[in-house]
Amino acid sequence: MSSTQHVVMWSGGITSWATARHVVAEHGADAVTLLFADTLIEDADLYRFNDQASAKLGVPITRVADGRTPWQVFEDRRWLGNTRIAQCSHDLKQKPCRDWLTENTDPARTTVYVGIDWTETHRLPAIEAGWSPWTVDAPLTRPPWRDKEALRTEARAAGLIDPQLYRLGFAHNNCGGGCVRGGQAQWARLLRLFPERYARAEAAEVKMRGLLGTDVSILRDRVGGTVRPLTLAALRARMEARPEQLDLFDELDEGGCGCFTEAGDPR
Repeated sequence: MSSTQHVVMWSGGITSWATARHVVAEHGADAVTLLFADTLIEDADLYRFNDQASAKLGVPITRVADGRTPWQVFEDRRWLGNTRIAQCSHDLKQKPCRDWLTENTDPARTTVYVGIDWTETHRLPAIEAGWSPWTVDAPLTRPPWRDKEALRTEARAAGLIDPQLYRLGFAHNNCGGGCVRGGQAQWARLLRLFPERYARAEAAEVKMRGLLGTDVSILRDRVGGTVRPLTLAALRARMEARPEQLDLFDELDEGGCGCFTEAGDPR
């Protein structure tokens, strides 16, 4: 049994599960903490996956929460989160986790694990600097190298049921499929599958635009080579007016979640 504390930044996604599985196998369940920061807008099935994965790993989920949703953070910060800057990552994920680490661990005897994989090794130096003074490790950056589909297959073989958002085609199991770091393809999928969630996000974006008095948006439109704001209302109007067309949005623009692994200091 290891005398070092091993804290896995648990998102409810497949890479955090695969990371946790590796850490538990290497150090034992008693030495591991699964630290989950709740944004309060997660898909209900994420909590089901958390419970099932926790039981299989033999490690309880340690939940922290700021108490606000991402939209409340944007209002407080007076800045609409987007793919470039998303303060919700700092306020709802990084800060609550750092506060927990400060209160419950000794940095000299604690390793923090993040779920980046072998395609993201270039991000490690910034991640390590951001979580200093804690030691950071990312087991999925080392062989054997597997992609998310392989990890999902391994999770099913271990008796887990895929998170609902993955089964529906979402790239990430976070923020109920409405992450502001997500791209046009994510939001189009959310509109088609969860129109009520899309409507709430659209209304919140409208409110933020009024609050700030500027032409801001989560998404960007690059049609014609000129970058301009693309509101959720505008994207919805396109899709409703011409649902048979496939070029209404960038189908490759899924975006990405980096809530625990942004460059810079998470404080």
